[in-house]
Amino acid sequence: MYTSFFGLNEKPFSITPDPRYLFMSERHGEALAHLVYGVTESGGFIQLTGEVGTGKTTLVRTLLLNRMPDNADVAVVLNPQLSVLEFLATICEELHIDVLHNKGSIKAQTDALNRHLLKAHSEGRRTILIVDEAQNLSPAVLEQVRLLTNLETAKQKLLQIILIGQPELRELLARNDLRQLAQRITGRYHLEPLTREETAHYIEHRLKVAGALGEVFDGGAKKETFRLSQGVPRLINVICDRALLGAYSRESRRVDRRLIRRAAAEVRGQLERSPWLRPVATAAGVIGLAIIAATIWSGSRQQDAPPVLAAAPDEVAPEATVIEASIEADNALPAEINAAPASADTEATLNDQLELAQELTNTSTALSTLFSTWGLDYDKGGQNGCAQANDYGLACLYQRGSWSGLRQMDRPAVLTLVDGSGRSHQVVLTAIHLATADLSIGGVLVTHPVESITDAWFGQYLLLWRPPTGQAVSLGPDSRGADVLWLRESLAAIDDQYISSKPSSDVYDAELEQFVRAFQRAHRLDVDGVAGKQTQIIINSLLAVDGTPRLNTSLLAQD
Repeated sequence: MYTSFFGLNEKPFSITPDPRYLFMSERHGEALAHLVYGVTESGGFIQLTGEVGTGKTTLVRTLLLNRMPDNADVAVVLNPQLSVLEFLATICEELHIDVLHNKGSIKAQTDALNRHLLKAHSEGRRTILIVDEAQNLSPAVLEQVRLLTNLETAKQKLLQIILIGQPELRELLARNDLRQLAQRITGRYHLEPLTREETAHYIEHRLKVAGALGEVFDGGAKKETFRLSQGVPRLINVICDRALLGAYSRESRRVDRRLIRRAAAEVRGQLERSPWLRPVATAAGVIGLAIIAATIWSGSRQQDAPPVLAAAPDEVAPEATVIEASIEADNALPAEINAAPASADTEATLNDQLELAQELTNTSTALSTLFSTWGLDYDKGGQNGCAQANDYGLACLYQRGSWSGLRQMDRPAVLTLVDGSGRSHQVVLTAIHLATADLSIGGVLVTHPVESITDAWFGQYLLLWRPPTGQAVSLGPDSRGADVLWLRESLAAIDDQYISSKPSSDVYDAELEQFVRAFQRAHRLDVDGVAGKQTQIIINSLLAVDGTPRLNTSLLAQD
């Protein structure tokens, strides 16, 4: 989504272990050297440990693809939560060993493996066993692993074993009953997280591999990323990926410290929920809406204008949930109640309003408000929102995008905003002015600067639209029917350059495809020649179809 916006060839911060993105820090270089030693020298075990997300699996893939000797046969066990028999069977399968008789026998599996190892040794080949996530091995399987090292000639071991795991593996091998195995480990290395300087270089490295030509993350963003991730590569990837989404939604080509903090807050938002806090948070949400309403009412009185309020919901939706809050916040609740009148004299920030109304910014309440912008009723206890929309001849569009794209589609939308604590909130964008926009937060209408909204928004939204014939289908080459005829006639109505030589044809031909491509290019859409949902929504917006709620108040004034 954001790759073309930043001039990238692909997403630079994917969490899949791609060896092309391996950043060779000093620690990763030493760890890879230990692995290379393990596959080139004979005897015993090599143990590599590290915290979750520090890059162990990426190192293993780099070893397998680029550093493995030509004369090596490798068996890789990725899921070690196996019985002894399953473990041996997996090794045999990896090495393409046929166990002809008694496949359910541990002895038969071991004998077949031993024969294979002796044959490989006579041919000058090495056999290597790599066990990933080895901290999950049971003591019985670990004992079997030790016994496998007894397969040897008079001069050397026949099987080299590399154990990769989390720090728990060190604790496991320190057990007294596994001391015989621990004594056979000839090389140990623990992979530490990156330093602050390495974190900055790591971010730059991944961006360059993905095709970035200039600096995307400023110095403050890199330092903040290290502070929040503590140098763990996987956390760096997740935070930076969210930050790029946030920058894209704001249409900013630079990521700063504030965006990193917001991205990390969204990542941290997946916290454990505490049911016993629900009544307290519900009360706080109701009080929060009262504060929001009082703030707007106070400001309206100062301007001698009536308040702009939507009716607050009578009750909290049953599916509303609450993110765990601190005990201090619970103890402070009476003070918030007492402070409510005083808050009316100060301007509440968007973040304040979101945090105070957290129990009422749920999907059900937001959908109810969104339906009301279309003049429709939403049944909170009925089928899901998109199914209800379909009953009204509408369809849902749920995706990530940018602010200008949202403005271009010109429909009220449910936005997912993230507060400073990482909690997600479903609010409804009801209108866009020049530099401000209107939001419905739990049923109360508020106005905030666009910059404040985009700071809390990472591009995720849901809107309703009306397909031309009631069914949301993409139109492309070989499509035909009433939808195609609508597309042809609509483009001609928008601009004379799209007038077709076959105005009554319901076939999506080459001429119509060229018109669609030209339209997409003119409106900064993906130019693929397929009239998908976004293309059709923008066509509808340009046609100003009656009964469609609009976002852009400046366009409404012109109409």
